[in-house]
Amino acid sequence: MRRSVVPPYLLAHLAQLGDPAMAAAAEAARRSLVIDAPFRSVRVGETPPPTARPGASRPPGARSDEPDRTIHDARGREVLPGEVVRREGEPGGDDRAVDEAYEGLGATHRLFREVYDRSSIDGEGLPLLGTVHYGRDYDNAFWDGQQMVFGDGDGVVFRRFTSSLSVIGHELAHGVTQYTANLAYQGQSGALNESVSDVFGALVEQYALGQTTEQATWLIGVGLFTDEVEGSALRSMKAPGTAYDDDVLGRDPQPASMADYIETTDDNGGVHLNSGIPNRAFHLTAAALGGTAWDRAGLIWYDTLTAGSIRADSDFAEFAGATSDAALVRFGDDSAEHRAVLEAWSTVGVDIP
Repeated sequence: MRRSVVPPYLLAHLAQLGDPAMAAAAEAARRSLVIDAPFRSVRVGETPPPTARPGASRPPGARSDEPDRTIHDARGREVLPGEVVRREGEPGGDDRAVDEAYEGLGATHRLFREVYDRSSIDGEGLPLLGTVHYGRDYDNAFWDGQQMVFGDGDGVVFRRFTSSLSVIGHELAHGVTQYTANLAYQGQSGALNESVSDVFGALVEQYALGQTTEQATWLIGVGLFTDEVEGSALRSMKAPGTAYDDDVLGRDPQPASMADYIETTDDNGGVHLNSGIPNRAFHLTAAALGGTAWDRAGLIWYDTLTAGSIRADSDFAEFAGATSDAALVRFGDDSAEHRAVLEAWSTVGVDIP
């Protein structure tokens, strides 16, 4: 399995550019699409791998509540995991990508341990592995079922992918989904898979920065675009469809409600597109409750993901119903939390069964 943060339609758009000034970006996008192509097929019923890749220092099954991070350097090759360059507890060095990956893995581990009492990605202390400098000007970052992988970007449109904490949290959250609800990566369940990663990617960043719901940007991928791009990030959870509007990239195509739901066979049935709808539902829930989003709204979404009440092929309505149930169980029928969930899904046009 491979879950990438940059949607294929964006890379495909870049790959077709004919402007000589964008030749390097177009070539990097074409190479990135070729790298990702073998992993775009949908495999129903994927199960988590039993162990992590070689390089992890903790034996499988040996739970610990402390992080166990190992960062590798692919040195521009497409071979994983690469050469070990930093282990848990070792000091940082001169390579910003190495240190950003190390800190980002730690920030993600910290949110799940301190807020949700979850020991790493699998709940059993799974060692966290990362590889930086993957490929040549690779325009993406991904979770491959066992580890995180980061490209350096093309330097024209994309900067290095370790520079965004929400991206690191997003990709590791794919691992949490893998070990819990295991939402199938197709259609609405795939859009939910992407949305859950955006939710927890945003929460990792907010928790690390100590931001309230009002202070947070609710943007996924802040810092990824170079100054040449007219855009803030890859996606906006607060206002889907507004993250970028650029002469080269075009306009952010995400819908914000079911009224604009996109029917497509591309991108595994629009998983990166229609995820804007449940993303907005989470933001609306968090905004209605105020304070910090990782506690009440985040707890509801985490309970939904881990309670075993949703199926791998659940659609938006089923997931919405599960969040309603989770809010009811944790906070009560007449609670502000339950009312916020119901109102949020209603606003984005999802009817709870």
